[in-house]
Amino acid sequence: MGSSPLILLNDLLTPFNLEPFGLFDVTPVGLALVASGIGCFVLLGRWILPQGEVKEAGVLDQAPAVNETGPEQTEFYELRTPDDFMDYRDPVTVEDLRRRYLLNVVAMTEPPDFKVLSPLPDVEVRSGIDLVVCGRKQDVQRMAAAEGMRLKEALETYRGILSAQNAGTVEVVVAPRSPYAGKSLKDINFQDRFHVTPISVYRQEETYRAKIDDIVVQVGDVVTLHGTWKRLKELQKEGGLLFSLPSDMEDMRPEKAIWAGLWLAVALVMIMVFKIQLSVSLMTGALGMVLTRVLSIDEAYQSVDWRTIFLLAGLIPLGVATEKTGTAAWIAHSILGIIGDVSPIVLLSVIGILSTLFTLVISNVGATVLLVPLVVNMAIAAHTDPRMAALVVGLATSNSFVLPTHQVNALYMGPGHYRTVDFIKAGSLVSVVFLVVMIAVISLVYGV
Repeated sequence: MGSSPLILLNDLLTPFNLEPFGLFDVTPVGLALVASGIGCFVLLGRWILPQGEVKEAGVLDQAPAVNETGPEQTEFYELRTPDDFMDYRDPVTVEDLRRRYLLNVVAMTEPPDFKVLSPLPDVEVRSGIDLVVCGRKQDVQRMAAAEGMRLKEALETYRGILSAQNAGTVEVVVAPRSPYAGKSLKDINFQDRFHVTPISVYRQEETYRAKIDDIVVQVGDVVTLHGTWKRLKELQKEGGLLFSLPSDMEDMRPEKAIWAGLWLAVALVMIMVFKIQLSVSLMTGALGMVLTRVLSIDEAYQSVDWRTIFLLAGLIPLGVATEKTGTAAWIAHSILGIIGDVSPIVLLSVIGILSTLFTLVISNVGATVLLVPLVVNMAIAAHTDPRMAALVVGLATSNSFVLPTHQVNALYMGPGHYRTVDFIKAGSLVSVVFLVVMIAVISLVYGV
């Protein structure tokens, strides 16, 4: 009962004094639908799925953000400085290593044991510390040999901090009318302000990796940056730079995993053991995550789809009005008058088809709100279980495969280069399979 229409379903059943559904009541139906959907594509996919043109190895449908002569591919290496690194020599700074070996220090340990990400260029490299550099392997080996550093086989000290979940490298383009255009990174105090490390600057088929802070950036320059996802996202919000990668960079908090699991368990126990209303239980879990800082209140606020909230604010009164005024009962009797005296299986099939058609033109949540009062009256008039009629609506309103009108379909329509006819061809068969399997399992499990 985790999807939006099914969560809403129990609230819609309350005015009719019908027993609400439990958390796992629809699990048998859901498992059968998943299995049938996979089987449908495995067995019939070659006939119903669009066949794209086969590309040669390495050929992409779209041009890469940077061509082959763009920024060079670099890796990250962890080294440890010798205990006598600072003896009998002038101080060595982060900028010195970049200038001498074309390497960028992205993390470094400062005494006694502070792990610093994106150290500033003038920070001094000390003895007996770990540091992570970004660059070509031959340059790293050259620095290790010249400076007496020990090159580790893999990231050790910074394996967690610099994991793909916490940090990464992105390429940004200096946008037109950017406040950074015509200035050097040093002039705008770039690294100190945003705590990200500039790796290289690409301009007119040339890549610059030395003295990056002194380069005056221009519109169209591609700057490679490394930092935590949190810092990079803050930089993106500043504007002036176009990120060439998707903006789904998330600030991961693995240390909060135990709290997240705990509040999920609390919500499930409230639902299954204490039989507390589903919406109240889930809200308790969400509130607990905010209080324990798994999520900030701003992140929780931003995760709410306010369009759906306002949609429901308008549709729920409309659904109640159709029930209170007798409109739902009138429509129900009119439909029953057309289809005649039918068996419960046929009635549920008609409801499933009606719900599927509705969800093609309005949202699944909106279709659920509008149809539940109607189908409950239909079921009561036909002497059929009204809970099963409402359940068919809650499930069938997610049967939106025929047209790219659903938000999920629209999401992958562009990247997959699909056409509307592709959805109609594959979605029509899947929708029929969905309806047949759903009605069959409901009749077997619930004895309709």
